[in-house]
Amino acid sequence: MGKAFPDRLPAASWMQREGMDALVAALGADQMRWVGGAVRDTLLDLPVSDVDVATLHHPQTVINLCTAAGIRTIPTGIEHGTVTAILPGGPVEVTTLRRDVATDGRRATIAFATDWRDDAARRDFTINALYAHPETLTIDDYFGGLSDLAARHVRFIGDAATRIREDHLRILRYVRFRARFGDMKRTDGEAENACHALAHTVEDLSRERIGWELTRIMALPDPTGATDMLMRLDVLHRVVPGLANEATKHLAALVDAEQANDVHPDPVRRLAALIPATSTAAAKLAKALRLSSAQSQALRCLAGRDVDDTAQPRRLAFEHGLECAIGRLLLAGSDLADLLGWAPPAFPLSGSDVLARGVRPGPEVGRVMRTVQDRWIEEDFPPRTRVLTLLEREINKSD
Repeated sequence: MGKAFPDRLPAASWMQREGMDALVAALGADQMRWVGGAVRDTLLDLPVSDVDVATLHHPQTVINLCTAAGIRTIPTGIEHGTVTAILPGGPVEVTTLRRDVATDGRRATIAFATDWRDDAARRDFTINALYAHPETLTIDDYFGGLSDLAARHVRFIGDAATRIREDHLRILRYVRFRARFGDMKRTDGEAENACHALAHTVEDLSRERIGWELTRIMALPDPTGATDMLMRLDVLHRVVPGLANEATKHLAALVDAEQANDVHPDPVRRLAALIPATSTAAAKLAKALRLSSAQSQALRCLAGRDVDDTAQPRRLAFEHGLECAIGRLLLAGSDLADLLGWAPPAFPLSGSDVLARGVRPGPEVGRVMRTVQDRWIEEDFPPRTRVLTLLEREINKSD
């Protein structure tokens, strides 16, 4: 058991963000509560980025009240009761109290509610169902979330299997929250048995939802406990197509290398550790997780690693970019000394330099440029004066 938490939220800097007082005044303090991650993370003395509000007001009323107070709103999820208030200090999601009418494992049909407990009952874990009054800061804890938070116990609200059948993504969320807030050495038979029995249901989820949750798992300071649990629960191979043999060991080695070299964690790099080092495997995973174009490109680059990467790390960085090179070396367990604190320089030669020395326009210009660039890299990127000497030698050799 950890420290006991008070039933009153400590004052926090996010409450003083510009525009927050105006929002509270517009909605009315008694008609709203801070809820979810902002409350939980404040109690844990963690940084708070996103702020969520639950309110008795219906969405159109929220819009009207904010507009009257000069606060711009965006109906980001109005059909689900959510309106985003655009404050100078950052956006705040304001959601009407809800209860589930029907669920199918992928999405819920909701109705607006008037009871705070009804709204809390539809949330996934007790530690996420903590509500705080914006003025008194008194915490309403309907399902024992404060004691669970103190015990580092990530517990489903109600029956675990029922909650998972309502939304299959809760299996992945359970693992992520266990890894971030829970005690991974603790055994939670009900929750883990339910996740294992319903592991197949994650295959019914949209690729976007799986990709979003899996990349958040990979962004944890150390995701190895989470991936080990996903493996035990028979989930990992269902969300990572083409899972490599000993994938979790590869990931653990990568995390160790990141920490040893003080390199910031990268979710895509960590995904690359889970699959074979082939472009086919990278393309398959990128498609399965609906990764962005930038993420897909990064994954393909990381998957192109081979034994030659360690021979000329600076060549690798010049040809593929510093981030990809660092990632490949980390995945290979190789030394980063040649790359840390170094940035690939621009090639100090242009086509006009070649033309000025009598080479006729055409394919020969490109050939000369490529040859000189290759030698420039082999000589560890010397200055322009040396490159011009290399250029003269290549032109004279061709004559």
